Amino acid sequence: MNNIRNFAIIAHVDHGKSTLADRLMALTGTLTGKDLDQEQFLDSNPISRERGITIKLAPVHMNYTLNATPYVLNLIDTPGHVDFSYEVVRTLYACEGAILVVDATKGIQAQTVSHFNVAKSLGLTIIPAINKVDLDSAEVEKVENEIVESFGFDKSEILRISAKNGIGVEHLLEVLIRKVPPPTIINGDKTQALIFDSKYDEHRGIVIFVRVRNGEIRKGDEIMFASDKSRALVMDVGFMSPTFTSTEKLANGDVGYVITNIKDITQAKVGDTMTLSKNPAPSLPGYKEQKPFVFLSIYPTSSSDFQNLRKALYSLKLTDAALVVAPDYSTIFGSGFRCGFLGLLHSQIVLERLEREYNLDVFSAPPSIAYLVDGVEISSPKEFDISKNDIKEPFIMGEVYTPAQYLGGILDLVYKGRGTEGDITYFGSQVKVTFEMPLSNIVYDFYDNLKSASAGYASFDYDFLEYRNSNLERVDISVNEVIVPELSFIVHKSNTEAFSRRIVEVLSKSIPKHSFQIAVRAHVGGKIIASEKIGAYMKDVTSKLYGGDRTRKDKLLDKQKEGKKKMKSIGRVNVPKEAFMSILKV
Repeated sequence: MNNIRNFAIIAHVDHGKSTLADRLMALTGTLTGKDLDQEQFLDSNPISRERGITIKLAPVHMNYTLNATPYVLNLIDTPGHVDFSYEVVRTLYACEGAILVVDATKGIQAQTVSHFNVAKSLGLTIIPAINKVDLDSAEVEKVENEIVESFGFDKSEILRISAKNGIGVEHLLEVLIRKVPPPTIINGDKTQALIFDSKYDEHRGIVIFVRVRNGEIRKGDEIMFASDKSRALVMDVGFMSPTFTSTEKLANGDVGYVITNIKDITQAKVGDTMTLSKNPAPSLPGYKEQKPFVFLSIYPTSSSDFQNLRKALYSLKLTDAALVVAPDYSTIFGSGFRCGFLGLLHSQIVLERLEREYNLDVFSAPPSIAYLVDGVEISSPKEFDISKNDIKEPFIMGEVYTPAQYLGGILDLVYKGRGTEGDITYFGSQVKVTFEMPLSNIVYDFYDNLKSASAGYASFDYDFLEYRNSNLERVDISVNEVIVPELSFIVHKSNTEAFSRRIVEVLSKSIPKHSFQIAVRAHVGGKIIASEKIGAYMKDVTSKLYGGDRTRKDKLLDKQKEGKKKMKSIGRVNVPKEAFMSILKV
């Protein structure tokens, strides 16, 4: 156990975590042959590769010999985007140390600070490393000073590496082995293993990833989940090296996988404790389950695809502990699912996976967030009762890192979003701004506006703060005099009119023309706030007339008018998928 080192690589998105993981696996001989040619080896998801971001944590077991002493290095590669920070938190609970990677060309950014604070609060040994030092645009001295000012490290502690070219990586491994402490025994001989991830594998079924804190788990053991006392039989245990490698047992300090005979992934809750039924132990302390903040209703374009959508969503839930899925029904669109996400990128990744991996054509209603109405949490505008008085909305504590020249534009963005400015801290040419803001003003377009205001240089992170009383209204949208509940949205009274006009205008351009005129309106209660009309197709019914007096022409026009009126009263307006997607842009 003294020769085991459990550590994670943490950093802001695109600072080189996955490349460093590749380099460490190559250096330790974990990757050999043609696997060496595959970049971002641990990013197995094709969407993750295309976007160039890690969206899923990935553990790997490596063997390394230093000064004739063999060591076991358990690395867990983590995502860097704020929407997947829950993966990082789960990872850090399974580790004793962390490599904090900072890009030499970009410096400290929001997630760098966020991950550092979590790692520090858990008492992990943190090793700072400046990556990409070989690039011409690298500002190593400047970034080094930022790290010293921001985190309090001594300059002698900061390593300089290039994960791409291998510069300084071997020295990094030596420092890691020397500084990161080995696992310790906490609770004697009673087995306790923290479940930090789980996934569904086609050939093996449900795979549970654990960090063993005490005792050991062997094939054939009957294990018990501490949260609900349910039991299961261990079919296999082993390590990811980097693929599945079976072993006789997982002992204290090990990070590996456990395969049982359970069929329901919800039994293996992330954050739960796995113990042995013959000598059970209590739950390990400290871990908090993440709550979703953004909700989308997802419907299949064809009702015949409902069962396929159901199967796909629950399959994704097996690999994504933060995804929340519940059945939903719309009078307009039929059966679908109400899904909870940690952010908009998280929802976009899931929608993209549904379309590409499961070949499903789906569309989603506009996103909403959770509110408290008379103490009851609601996540859909359809459930929002405007007659209630005690209405609260969630607020977040935001943190933006930006070059100083963009500070004015970012503060203006905060004020427009009903935010209040907090501390402003300077780190050389960089500024950290903290602020409080309603979550509803974050999930729609804040990130895009922030990128525009800072020419792409600012980075952003946020944490849930609390629910606060707020003056909110529900705006309903009607198309052809029929309310479409899926288009309803909740908005602050100060923004009701402007937001309603934008929604109605976009919809009127997205809904195709019909044979009759269509009115698109926004209502608050019985009051119309905004209205747009979509003109009917023009058909010249008089073109077949060859002479005669005016009365024949008027008769045909009157007949057409009556026909259009009748069509409008019985006709159903086709609201295409693109109309719903256009609202996301608003």
